[in-house]
Amino acid sequence: MSNSWNELISKLPNPHFLQTYEWGQVKAKYGWVPIYLVWDKDGKMKEERNGLSTFHSSVVAACLVLKRTILSRGFVARSSVLYAPKGPLMDWENTSLRTRVLNDLQSFAKQQSAIFLKIDPDVVLGRGVPDSEGDVTENSGPAIRSELTRRGWVYSSDQIQFRNSVLIDVTSTEEEMLARMKPKTRYNVRLAEKKGVTVRAGTVDDLPMLYKMYAETSVRDGFVISDENYYMTVWKLFMQSAVSGQPSAIPLIAEVEGQPVAAIFLFMFAGRAYYVYGMSRTLHREKMPTYLLQWEAMKRAKANGCAAYDLWGAPEVFDESDSMWGVYRFKEGLGGEVVRTLGAYDFAPNKFFYKLYSEVVPRVLDVMRSRGKEKTKQGLSGR
Repeated sequence: MSNSWNELISKLPNPHFLQTYEWGQVKAKYGWVPIYLVWDKDGKMKEERNGLSTFHSSVVAACLVLKRTILSRGFVARSSVLYAPKGPLMDWENTSLRTRVLNDLQSFAKQQSAIFLKIDPDVVLGRGVPDSEGDVTENSGPAIRSELTRRGWVYSSDQIQFRNSVLIDVTSTEEEMLARMKPKTRYNVRLAEKKGVTVRAGTVDDLPMLYKMYAETSVRDGFVISDENYYMTVWKLFMQSAVSGQPSAIPLIAEVEGQPVAAIFLFMFAGRAYYVYGMSRTLHREKMPTYLLQWEAMKRAKANGCAAYDLWGAPEVFDESDSMWGVYRFKEGLGGEVVRTLGAYDFAPNKFFYKLYSEVVPRVLDVMRSRGKEKTKQGLSGR
């Protein structure tokens, strides 16, 4: 089913690697059940399990929904939570199609005894930094947001993906891409080359080293990561699926005199590349290896036929108070455009259970994150 599903969604508007068959299989190893839904041109919704239906060629919308059953005892037993990462995929400006799909998803959430269904499609609200000279508002985005609110969907307090991002056009020439960079960024790219930084594509054999570097980065910068097995599952699956038209991942490793000092994972699917995981060491930071890594990623994205390179994350609030501000300043220097999207919205068939879940789960997650940080530190010290 992998090739068929990916081929199908690649032809829909704004296909995303988090909607691919492979992403569903990754999550299936960690407690989620992937459910593949499609809609045909006549408005019929069908759940795909063992293969695509006979109306494959007439599909006008699709959605990978991840389901996790709540196993606790008591009145929420047998309930579930549903999440459609970057879905559903469809022409969101098509009013009749949008109405049909949202109606079906809301009914589906009720049938699945869901506490909530979360969606975070790439519906664009605007481009550019808000209130800046380049700020452009998309007419359809705010209208769709209003419709979701009228239907009872609520802006989620748990935003799994970044709401905003920075996209780089990689269809232009290398000279044009360099020219769009901020002068300091362009200087640092050249500096890294002069200082002897080199970039190579990694292999599966590099993955243990890359996880260790990622763990070091998380401890240093104070963010939480999953265990090693999770990343090995993601990286290996997407690296092994690197065939034409299918999602793929390439680790790019910056080295100084053969010693790895920084790395990123470049994911690609359906004409778009993504910067998802980044890691670095303090060693040789003055040689600016991360700048050369991003330049190499841009060139590889272009060489692989991508039209855009998604730098995966921009601030919610565009000022220095936002925790993403420093990372954003780095990304901004690469010459991309800020794209502001809808963010995650939840539909809750039962408002009481949803309120209870929303109040309890964040506290549990805070405890788990604290334990996760400590576990990562202990893992590094034990290596």
